[in-house]
Formats: sequence, C-alpha cells, structure tokens
Amino acid sequence: MNTIESAILGVVQGLTEYLPVSSSGHLAVGAEMMGSTNAEENLAFTVLVHAATCLSSVIVFRKEIQAIFADLFKFKWNEGTRYAAMIVVADIPVIIAGLLLADQIDDLFANNLVFIGCMWLLTATLLLLTIRAVGTKKHLSFLNTFIVGIGQTFAILPGLSRAGTTIATGLLVGIDRAHIARFSFLMVIPPVLGKTILDTKDALEGQGAFTNLDFVPALTGFLAAFISGWLACRVMLNVVQKGKVHYFAFYCMAAGILAILVGSQIISW
Repeated sequence: MNTIESAILGVVQGLTEYLPVSSSGHLAVGAEMMGSTNAEENLAFTVLVHAATCLSSVIVFRKEIQAIFADLFKFKWNEGTRYAAMIVVADIPVIIAGLLLADQIDDLFANNLVFIGCMWLLTATLLLLTIRAVGTKKHLSFLNTFIVGIGQTFAILPGLSRAGTTIATGLLVGIDRAHIARFSFLMVIPPVLGKTILDTKDALEGQGAFTNLDFVPALTGFLAAFISGWLACRVMLNVVQKGKVHYFAFYCMAAGILAILVGSQIISW
C-alpha cells in the first residue's frame, strides 16, 4: 500500500466512521478497487485507522469525557455515573455479539459486495424513516439507550452503518436530537477501543503485520483518518441537530445499488 492509497483509505475511514454511510462497507469496496490482497497488511492498517478515528472522537468529546470521569471518581451516584452506566448498558449487546459472532460474520460477508449493497439499502431505509421522527424530546434512559444498543449490534454487519443505525434508532424511539447525537458517538468509544486492542493482538500474532507497513504510508493513513474523522464528527453533530440525517439515504441507495451490480458482475469497476 503506497502513500496515496493509504491517504485515500484513511480519509474514507475517517469520514465514513461518523457519517451514516458505513465505514466497513467503504473499506471493503476501497480495498477491492485498489486490489489490496495482503490480509496481514490490511488488518494492521485497519487497526491504525480505527485507532485514529477513536482518538478523534475522544478529542471532540474531551470535555464530556472529563466530566464523566470527574463524577465517577466521586464514587457516588450522580449525573456522570448514570451516563457512564447507560453507555455500559447500551454496549453490552454489541460486546457480546462481537465476541461470539464477529469472526463468523467476517468470514461470511466481509467480501460479499451483494450483501454489503443490501445492507447499504437497509441503512438508507433507516435514514429515511427518521423523517417521521417527530416530537423527539425524550431524555436518555436505561431503556431507550439499551434499544439503541441493540441497533448498534446489528451494525456489525458490513454495509450497515453504525452511526446511521444508532442515530436512527434513537430518533425513532423519541430521544432528543442533541442527546442521541452525543450519546451515539460516546457509546462507540469502548467497543471500538476494545476491538482495536483485539485486532492489534491478532496483527501482532501475524508474521510482521505491522513491520510490513511502511512508516510514511502508515503515518499518512493515521493522520488522514484522524483529521477527517474529527471533521466528520463535528459535521454529523450539526446534521443530526438540524434533522438532516435522511439526506445521506440517497448516497447509501446509490452505493448499495452500485455494490449489488458490481457484486453480481453485471458491471465491473
């Protein structure tokens, strides 16, 4: 993977991690278009760009995270501990599914463009449904955040956007737009961090997975993912609060149809 390719894939990861268009689907399509077939190199690069986007969300929400930890270390039930508890509750389904099913899902669907295209169309449908999400005034509760967490669990399927699924689910159960936008991004930090650690372990077990990455392309990809992730996160917060999430449905429709056509070999790249 050269510097230009790593920069492109880094930007793709950064933008699609937070915009509701599926980062997993874009990375799968991008790797195939560029003909990247080195599995160990791909895994190591994926670890780097996911770490970069996770760091970008930490930077964007640093004040909220600091406030949560400040409340946690008071060792009593308060606003911060309640918020942290809701994040844990919301993440339980995806953690269980990730540990039990992630490998099987990757084996079955990771390179299946037709399936990825179908999941893109499902993402588009969910985003369009947010048009009907009126009266979104509810505060976060353990019940509605758990429902959002179930939505996040389905997003381990490639092509089904995590951001799109969690935000759409939250809006459809009536959560306030500003609340679900922040919660959606904060709740993903623990599972992404955990997956990054597990993927790092897998990459280190390979023969030179990280050492096979050239320093300049790897650094370029990391920085591209970090900067684009930071920008996308800021943009998405504004988009959700303005009720414009459904606009991304049209992009997902186009991407889904294209993926299905290519995967079916009706057309080629």
